[in-house]
Amino acid sequence: MPSPALRLSGSELEEARRELFDFLTIPSVSANSAHRDDTRRAGAWVVERLRRAGLEASLLETGGHPVALGEWRGAGPEAPTLLVYGHYDVQPPEPLELWTSPPFEPEVRDGRIYARGAADDKGQLFLHLKVLELLLARHGTLPVNVIVLAEGEEEIGSPNLLPFVRKYRERLAADAVLISDSAMFAPGVPSLLFSLRGLAYLELRARGARSDLHSGAYGGAVPNPATVLARILASLHDEEGRIAIEGFYDEVVEWDAATRAGIAGLPFDEEEFREGLGAPGLAGEAGYSTLERLWIRPTCEVNGLLAGYTGEGAKTVLPAEAMAKVSFRLVPDQDPARVADLLRRHVSRVAPPEVSVEVVELHGGHPWRAEPSGPFFEAAQRALERAFGRAPVLTGEGGSIPIVSDFERELGTPAVLLGFALPGANMHAPDEWFPEEHLELGLQTLAGFYGELAR
Repeated sequence: MPSPALRLSGSELEEARRELFDFLTIPSVSANSAHRDDTRRAGAWVVERLRRAGLEASLLETGGHPVALGEWRGAGPEAPTLLVYGHYDVQPPEPLELWTSPPFEPEVRDGRIYARGAADDKGQLFLHLKVLELLLARHGTLPVNVIVLAEGEEEIGSPNLLPFVRKYRERLAADAVLISDSAMFAPGVPSLLFSLRGLAYLELRARGARSDLHSGAYGGAVPNPATVLARILASLHDEEGRIAIEGFYDEVVEWDAATRAGIAGLPFDEEEFREGLGAPGLAGEAGYSTLERLWIRPTCEVNGLLAGYTGEGAKTVLPAEAMAKVSFRLVPDQDPARVADLLRRHVSRVAPPEVSVEVVELHGGHPWRAEPSGPFFEAAQRALERAFGRAPVLTGEGGSIPIVSDFERELGTPAVLLGFALPGANMHAPDEWFPEEHLELGLQTLAGFYGELAR
């Protein structure tokens, strides 16, 4: 059986670094059709690594980018089964001019690996692929059966993953799901997640006249879709920072006092957080701390605006249409479809009849709340403590990984989320990075996790 400790030689670490860099050079941008072949190539890269580790693996087709699926059943039918999930697609790298080094040319600077996907999620997925290779090479066996599922559409909302899970439900049956697609609470402070917020992502489209109009000749007589849209957006919150959509909080489950006390006890400095963002101040729903606003409270944010002339100089037009992209981060037990319906009702109440306003759903996902207990969770706790020298803290995550709740709902399988990125890793932004030392610490943690399961 694997030992809880994994000692890597300098040459083994260097080999792992080279392999990770090879993975990071593939521009697997799932949102851009020009990178369709690159995205598929990244999936094939994962399959090849799984086969090299000793798993049976193949690239399975979906309605979009394929799924890389690997299986090792050597522990036997009586042993538990672990499902490891990750994604090989990445966010678009733009704006390119804000990168210090090219996004798909990995570079180490000041102890950080810079590249698109270094933290989200290629770097963390690679840790799972590599540790399986190392453990099977050294020990020839694992204490559990292992399934690895790596998708290529996480960054576009995983539109084909739920149908894939339903199609292969029996093949994917497992006792736990292990996911590394998140960050630690702070440097040197490992963490395990107890919650993820869900997502409802929508687009508001306001339309007026059939074309842009001269603002002098028609302004004041013809309604302006941009002005109407601005008023609608302003109506989404009240003065206390609460979302002012009727019925929005009806399904929100209030967190218990123990959880809130645990959040309050974390070593978090709001002023340091603000300074790190370069923000003039912090704001949000009244009555909650910054961490509570980030982890356990729902939000509504405007993610993009488009209307009229925005080029250089002046062009006095009354725009024919205006658009806003709006996202809601959701908490248990909110449903993204219901939130979209509530927004439509709200818009129909506040929008004037002289302008047409359409609400279009783009994608969404359910929130997730864990029960932090059980043998897999406890094995992860012990492995993190051994690798990092301190017990992990329990944290929430403001972002969304929609498939987590889907796994639990469709497979009846609890999820364990432990991430190795750090806050400020610039996920989805220029100069994304992953701590170089976490390449070794991550491998040690995951090896320790399997070692704990052997007990």
